[in-house]
Amino acid sequence: MPETATSVKDLFLNPSTYDPTRFDDETRRLLRATIDYFEGVGKQELLRRDHDAEFTADFIAFSKREKLFSTFLTPAAWAGGDPNRRWDTSRNAALSEIFGFYGLAYWYAEQVTILGLGPIWMSDNDAAKKKAADDLAAGDVMAFGLSERAHGADIYNTDMLLTPDGKGGFTATGTKYYIGNGNVASMVSVFGRRTDLEGPDAYVFFAADSRHSNYHLIENVTHGQMYVSTFHLEDYVVTEEDILHTGKEAFAAALNTVNIGKFNLCSGSVGMVEHSFYEAITHANNRILYGNPVTDFSHVQANFVEAFSRIVAMKLFSNRSIDYFRSASLEDRRYLLFNPMTKSKVTSEGEKVMTLLLDVMAAKGYEKRTYFHQANRFIGWLPRLEGTVHVNVGQILKFMPNYLFNPKEYPAIPTRDDAVDDSFFWAQGPVGGAGKIQFEDWTKAYERNSSTPNVAVFYEQAKALKTLLMTAAPSAEQQKDLDFLLVIGHLFSLIVYGQLILEQAELLGLDADIVDEIFAVQVRDYSAYAVELHGKSATTEAQRAWALGAVRGPAVDAERTARVWEQVKAFDGAYEMSE
Repeated sequence: MPETATSVKDLFLNPSTYDPTRFDDETRRLLRATIDYFEGVGKQELLRRDHDAEFTADFIAFSKREKLFSTFLTPAAWAGGDPNRRWDTSRNAALSEIFGFYGLAYWYAEQVTILGLGPIWMSDNDAAKKKAADDLAAGDVMAFGLSERAHGADIYNTDMLLTPDGKGGFTATGTKYYIGNGNVASMVSVFGRRTDLEGPDAYVFFAADSRHSNYHLIENVTHGQMYVSTFHLEDYVVTEEDILHTGKEAFAAALNTVNIGKFNLCSGSVGMVEHSFYEAITHANNRILYGNPVTDFSHVQANFVEAFSRIVAMKLFSNRSIDYFRSASLEDRRYLLFNPMTKSKVTSEGEKVMTLLLDVMAAKGYEKRTYFHQANRFIGWLPRLEGTVHVNVGQILKFMPNYLFNPKEYPAIPTRDDAVDDSFFWAQGPVGGAGKIQFEDWTKAYERNSSTPNVAVFYEQAKALKTLLMTAAPSAEQQKDLDFLLVIGHLFSLIVYGQLILEQAELLGLDADIVDEIFAVQVRDYSAYAVELHGKSATTEAQRAWALGAVRGPAVDAERTARVWEQVKAFDGAYEMSE
């Protein structure tokens, strides 16, 4: 336990007081400058740009002036000796949270730049890397040309065809769909296949330029500030210098890029719900209904306490995941579980938070002059980008046997906010082998915190999942039934979620009342999934009996909940964006 406990208010991004002292001076300056840019534009102008679907050109110009993306997204190896330019996941997450706090379009401009850079930084193509570093320094953004209208992000299939030109290069013809920044990117990492080869050997990643005459921009496939493009290449000349990866390495680059890129969805979601929370509590606590503040009603207080607990849990899990990601190596690949958790679980929690707050905000939540209205429109995008929740829960299930039953000792993972370059991201190695990855004994975190009433209740439920898998495990037929398996995946996800929440709460010395309320939510969620499992048509009688036996009610403590409510109420007026 640290000597000084972290105040829960310190966990929330508050632009009025923001000064992240854990970072170096230039990082602090740029994060503060980014906040000052948005506050200087003002809420109503930001909302006007959103309503008018105005592309984020002004923001990109700001990024160019400050060399923001260049500083945050250039690996040290290509930084020309500038110690401020590095790929540092801790500060990248802080920047992503700020973008989400002010508008998803700004988060998206960075997100798709990160994805576009992935295949470049992972390649052995030094010319492409130098160009990317130079372009970032010049203020350019990037794009990731993977998905297609017919195939989605199915990288086993692509209709982007590369025909050999007999000189070591190709001509590329094909259409890509749903490609962010595809209207302005200086380098678009495009995935295709050769026409002269079959199977995995045919895959190619190459760099294209959206300003090229044979690059035809078709349209924005969504309505909004985010330019989510469709583009068509027609006999686009791909030289040897443009080629980033070929064969199985191209396939691995696609998956490993998504490993990096999808992590940012959690911090974007956190920023969105934080800003929404500020608006909701300030509105509700100052609105008089039937002669009383709206927050005098018990159901409103319950919604706020639950939303608050879920937001804190989102931040705890996301921030602890950073430590594992930054400490990863070929010998420690635990991040491959925690990464899809940040994408699927944290972003789904963001949706739940917005629903809880919207039930309080009601009509106010749809007013065009609120940030809440914008966030409510977009919060559902994040669980459905970079692979759906279902895809990511399917990935998570691969880790369940070793996580629950086959632990391994690892060196302790500290808080990783040190100013170093995360070079492992570009050398993640071959894909696959998820089922062989082992984890630290998950029960340790729960045992250490079992004196907290709801941690103890949830720990009982968590151990019960092991009993299910030992006594009434899914049959071979059930293992082919994704609808059935997803419920098991959600039950398992809650256990992983709780472990990292507890680890981060310990590192921060977080108020035990907050931890108890978080796990009251965990208990209810676990029980809900158990009931859902009971109702599945594929569930056996033994599994139904287990499901009912796994249902628990949280440990109720009215005084504890009242204390947490007072902490929630203290956020009234803590931050309001400049108009």
